[in-house]
Amino acid sequence: MNLPTDLLYTNEHEWIKIDDEASTDDKTIAVVGITDFAQSELGDLVYVEVDTVGEILSKDEVFGTVEAVKTTSDLFMPVSGTILEFNDSISESGGDNPALINEDPYGEGWIIKIELSDPAELEELLSAEAYQELISE
Repeated sequence: MNLPTDLLYTNEHEWIKIDDEASTDDKTIAVVGITDFAQSELGDLVYVEVDTVGEILSKDEVFGTVEAVKTTSDLFMPVSGTILEFNDSISESGGDNPALINEDPYGEGWIIKIELSDPAELEELLSAEAYQELISE
């Protein structure tokens, strides 16, 4: 199971990484996706819906859904913030390739970019080690 140590994780199987290149002194920008564990549990993804671009959502609110052949799963905000972008490569109106999440969940298969409302919320998330313990139970 691939668990990069430079990411933070949620109990709901999302990951978040601060985008140092896009962030400034007064704005913290992050990239969010689902974990390798989550995509393997869901199976082949066929559709991703995110209709919350431009909205401000609180930590743990649903920002979209992923649909696999046999199930649909909600996507939860790891921290509070504004949805800035939905990955065009996986969106139906863009590249329409949700399989990128299965192939590269921590790279090309990212789902959204957000501007954090409260960077202190990052402290509540799981390290790679803590997330490994969660999925090993």
